[in-house]
Amino acid sequence: MIPAGFDYHRPRTLDEAIALLAAHDDDARILAGGHSLIPMMKLRLAAPQHLVDLQDLAELRPIRIDGQSLVIGAMATQQEVIASALIAAKCPILREAALQIADPQVRALGTVGGNLANGDPGNDMPAVMMALGARYRLKGPTREREVGARDFYRSSFETALAPGEILTAAVVPLPPGGQGYAYEKQKRKVGDYATAAAAVVLTLAQGNCTDAAIALTNVAPTPLFAATAGQALVGTRLDGTAIVAAVRQATALAQPAADQRGPADFRTHVAGIMVRRAILRAKERAA
Repeated sequence: MIPAGFDYHRPRTLDEAIALLAAHDDDARILAGGHSLIPMMKLRLAAPQHLVDLQDLAELRPIRIDGQSLVIGAMATQQEVIASALIAAKCPILREAALQIADPQVRALGTVGGNLANGDPGNDMPAVMMALGARYRLKGPTREREVGARDFYRSSFETALAPGEILTAAVVPLPPGGQGYAYEKQKRKVGDYATAAAAVVLTLAQGNCTDAAIALTNVAPTPLFAATAGQALVGTRLDGTAIVAAVRQATALAQPAADQRGPADFRTHVAGIMVRRAILRAKERAA
C-alpha cells in the first residue's frame, strides 16, 4: 500500500531535529533506518504528518571510547557495528548479536538507535544492552539525561523516552578481564524475529562466577532482564545444578504470546534452551 501524505524533513544537526519534533509534537515521527516505521506507514497503521529523517546527523554515528565506556552513536548501522574493529576488540557480544539481526539488507540500513528506541520486544539489541548494564543518552528540548537499559522499557512499544526526546547514543561499560559473553537466538528462518533468545554476560575468577547478567528477547511485552537468573550463577563454578537453577529462574519470568512461532509453553521452553546454551558458551569464552 501507499502511505498517507506527510511532510519530509532532513535536519543537518541534532538541535535542528529536536526543534522540529518540538514544533510538530505528536504529529512528527523520527526516521532512522526505517525498517519498522515505513512498513507501518505502508499499512496505514502509522500516519505521521511530519517525518524527521536523521540520516544526515553525522554526530550520531561515531563508535568510540570515552573513558571507561564504549559509546555507540544512535545512527551507527548494524553493519557498522559488525565491521567495527573497536567493538570486536572491546565488546564482541554486540557484533555477535548484530550478525543475527534480520538479513544483510536490513543490517545495512537498520540503526542501533532505532533497534533500541522502538520498544519492540522482538528487537535483539535491547536484551544485550541490558545484560551489559548499558545506559542510553537521551536529548530533548530542555535537558540531556541518561537512562539505564534495564529501566528503559515500560511495555510493548512504550519506553522512557519523553515527548520530543531523541536517543542519541548507547554507553556500554568496558568489560573487565575474565568476562565471557554469548547471544543465542532461535528463529524459524533468516530475517524472522526470535522464537526466543538470550544474552548472557558473566565474569569468572579462578573458575568461580563472580558476576552474571541474563536477559531475554521476545518472550514478554518487553525485553526481560532476568536478575534472579544471573544471581543463581554467582558464587558457583557454573556446574549443572547452577545452570538448571538459572534456567528455571529465567523461564519463570517469560510471558510469551502464542503466535506463528509456536504456543506459549513451547516458546518458554526454547527460551530455557537459549539461556543454557548462552551460559555454556559464555563460560567457555571466559575460561
